[in-house]
Amino acid sequence: MSTNLTTSAASEPDGGASSAAPPPGGRKPVIRLAAVVVGLTAAITVMLCAFALPSVNGGPHHAPLGVTGPAAQSVQAKLDGDAWDVTVYDDAEALTDAIEGRDTVGGIVLGSDGVTVLTATAGGQLISTAIGGLGETLAEQQHVSATVRDLVPFPADDPRGTGLTGAALPMVFGGMLPAIVLLQVFPGHARLRTRLAGVVAFALAAGAAVSAVLTFGTGTLDGDFWITSLGLALGMAALAIPFLGLESLFGFAGFGAGAAVTMFLGNPLSGLPTGPYWLPDGWSAFGQFLPPGASGSLLRANAYFDGTGAGGPALVLTAWAVVGLALMLVADRRNRRKVAARPTV
Repeated sequence: MSTNLTTSAASEPDGGASSAAPPPGGRKPVIRLAAVVVGLTAAITVMLCAFALPSVNGGPHHAPLGVTGPAAQSVQAKLDGDAWDVTVYDDAEALTDAIEGRDTVGGIVLGSDGVTVLTATAGGQLISTAIGGLGETLAEQQHVSATVRDLVPFPADDPRGTGLTGAALPMVFGGMLPAIVLLQVFPGHARLRTRLAGVVAFALAAGAAVSAVLTFGTGTLDGDFWITSLGLALGMAALAIPFLGLESLFGFAGFGAGAAVTMFLGNPLSGLPTGPYWLPDGWSAFGQFLPPGASGSLLRANAYFDGTGAGGPALVLTAWAVVGLALMLVADRRNRRKVAARPTV
């Protein structure tokens, strides 16, 4: 018996001890691993650039500024440039109306006895701070004092608008999270309409919940509760419905592409913490055409400016929701054609 075992082992290559086959695929796993590492490194680099560069290059970029007073023309000639787009107004009342109507982000009233700085902190705190510094500089040059009047401040319970900044990620994840969960709970093309109904219901409920927390909990918002809630719901739906459409038409790759654009571009370019005029030119405009930026602008308009300036962001968000519905419709028709083409038994 011992001889047979020895003979059998000897008849195998390498004495039988190393007869196991090499790992399948040869060098392919190494190449795939290297590709994954390089891809993830590139993703992290892009994320860093998307979040860091707008902050590093932040500052007034063609921000509309109003001036009035005897020296308004000379100040306009001095300040007009890449940072400010200066408009001269007839008087302080006209300038005030322009700020409250969101035609300008702030203004400076030049008088012989002093300089009055008019700001709208709720429209962008960093811009308002920059205008305040600008007014103080002009006052020093004229050897007069400067007074700051905040025409549209944040509510007294949240004077720095901290809650508004904190709402950025919940608004984004309010569009992504329901799409992910509903895709898991109600998978398959047959439940496409169920997922759509779930997204709409979630957006309405979550919009009311977020509005309630920011209005009654933190005191951040100071507008009509139901209008603000509907605006938030529209923003979440404008994210979630396109996610469903991308997944239904292109699968996980489509969903991943939409999520990457939202996180790497939409979120850092939304301008919600700073206001859009604080971002570099071009990027700020692009950010306002993405759902996070439009949703943030709609929230500011409804919460602090009685709806002034809400039309544009609401139109952008509606367009995104319609695009998502169109993608779902195309996916539905494609699936129907596949079903009709199957041979009947």
